[in-house]
Amino acid sequence: MRHFGHIAPAVRKRLFYREPGEFTPDSPARLLSAALGATLYSPATRPRLADDVVKQGGRGVVSMVLCLEDSIDDADVPAGEENLVRQFTDLAGRPGADLPLLFIRVRTPEQIPDLVRRLGPSVALLSGFVLPKFTAERGLPFLEALATAEAESGHRLFAMPVLESPELLYRESRVETLEGIFRAVDKYRDRVLALRLGVTDFCSSYGLRRGPDMTAYDIQVVASVISDVVNMLARADGTGFTVTGPVWEYFRVQERMFKPLLRQSPFHEVQAVALREKLIEHAMDGLLREISLDRANGLLGKTCIHPSHVLPVHALSVVSHEEFSDAQDILRPERGGGGVLRSAYTNKMNEVKPHRAWAERTLLRAEVFGVTNEDIGFVELLAAGLAE
Repeated sequence: MRHFGHIAPAVRKRLFYREPGEFTPDSPARLLSAALGATLYSPATRPRLADDVVKQGGRGVVSMVLCLEDSIDDADVPAGEENLVRQFTDLAGRPGADLPLLFIRVRTPEQIPDLVRRLGPSVALLSGFVLPKFTAERGLPFLEALATAEAESGHRLFAMPVLESPELLYRESRVETLEGIFRAVDKYRDRVLALRLGVTDFCSSYGLRRGPDMTAYDIQVVASVISDVVNMLARADGTGFTVTGPVWEYFRVQERMFKPLLRQSPFHEVQAVALREKLIEHAMDGLLREISLDRANGLLGKTCIHPSHVLPVHALSVVSHEEFSDAQDILRPERGGGGVLRSAYTNKMNEVKPHRAWAERTLLRAEVFGVTNEDIGFVELLAAGLAE
């Protein structure tokens, strides 16, 4: 699989200076954690779930979570488990289908080995489990169950803990909770693919809900948690983990969609008007702002609850030609001793030692999302994706 793989090769050649690289479920964890992109959630009870998975994979989705937790009623859990087993069996009978990385969000540790056994040979299609309301106390049994299931099945399984508990939100318990979470995930570092932020649960603790024109970073009590999570769990010194951006709740609004970006579009006015009309159905200013702020604050990828969110997340994850040029200059072997140099675009200072970690992360992102040609921006990527 590859990002933007659903776009015609000739179009990709026009868009990319360096095309997104291919990866598989067996690729190294470091690569997969960067490649998750927009992780699309779907209730595990959907009767045509296998068809949905194939359809979304063909539209550019590279990671999906099939949810047995908050997205379904408590009474529907047994039926959801049975449906997952049926749908995985169905998917296993479709060789050659474009399947995303598939994860199951469970409620209890016991579900993990039970589901792995019930899936039988179709477990080969499963990349891992999403672990809810993760703290050290509640999370370790999940990680132990994952290790047991992996050993019994002989199939590599990853964990994606969700950071959403009140203990993490409340200031008086936050540092202790984060320290405990770090100890737990560090013990199982090889199995933890990414940490996911559950901002909706944070907001619910205070009766808050952000509007479609606001981001998670505008809600100060939430922003403070994101800051501390990045501070303690996403460091660039080799101890950190990939942390993904929070879910965006809205999938249709009636005002101000992409207008600032579209005004900068190089398209002919007729094309720009047509594109603007199409974009109104697909995304919103608030989502774009939040994706940009996610990346500025050290988050990579995003939880999504609607297919229309996927393309904006992926388009804003592509590395620009300017970023790529700067990162390459910083990491040239002859720069190993440090120093300062003017960027090739002659608009900024690149300081080798302080910017090294940024450059390394940028080149990893470039490996999975690609690098745009010099004259290509977000609008062109989005337009090409929507045209497919």
